[in-house]
Amino acid sequence: MQAHTPVRTCVGCRGKEDHTKLVRLALEEVASPGLVVPDWRRRKPGRGAWIHPDHACLQAALKRGAFNRAFRGRVDATSLVGLFAGHPDAPVLKTENESGSEI
Repeated sequence: MQAHTPVRTCVGCRGKEDHTKLVRLALEEVASPGLVVPDWRRRKPGRGAWIHPDHACLQAALKRGAFNRAFRGRVDATSLVGLFAGHPDAPVLKTENESGSEI
C-alpha cells in the first residue's frame, strides 16, 4: 500500500504537483499590504500559496495577480523575485537552458 502524498496547485502555471516539488509561500503581516515570503519549512500559520521554484512560474503569478487571489487581499510579492536562490533551503531553480545533466 502506498502512502498518500498531498498534491498542490502552482499559482504560476496552475499545474498540479506533489507538494514536495513546490515551495509554500506565506503572508508576513508586518505591514499593509502583507509581504509574501517563502515558508521553507511549511510551518507558518495562515493561508499559503504554492509555486514551482521556477522563474517562469513566478513571473506568470506576478503578471496574473495570483498572489492577491491566493491570499484573498492586496499583498506585496515583488520581494520574491530572485529570492529562491538566496536561501540555503531553497531548491535549485531550473531555467530553459539547463538540462540538469551538467556535472
